[in-house]
Amino acid sequence: MVLNQASLKRDGVQDYVSLRATAIILTLYTLFILGFFLITPEVTYDNWKALFSNLLVKAFTLLALVCIAVHTKIGLWQVLTDYVKSAALRAILQFFLTTLAFGYVAVGLFVLWGV
Repeated sequence: MVLNQASLKRDGVQDYVSLRATAIILTLYTLFILGFFLITPEVTYDNWKALFSNLLVKAFTLLALVCIAVHTKIGLWQVLTDYVKSAALRAILQFFLTTLAFGYVAVGLFVLWGV
């Protein structure tokens, strides 16, 4: 059996690990934001701005956005292959929804870093 590590094709194990890893990161990010709301007596614009001015919070948020995009891409591929039988329609939907997911990452990048 030949394993080509340079291949862009995915397999089930890679999808499984990617979904679990992104889910863990997204859970940690959710707990972090929830913790911020629980320990901050009054959430104001200044508190929110101060939180997101921290470089680590920006990096964690960007990581969470990328994880959302990866999680969405794999999940949509699984759902679309199960429920959309037309290959052409499935390809169009997958392209559109994947582009939308990565568009959200781009917008998040602009919002977070002021690019």
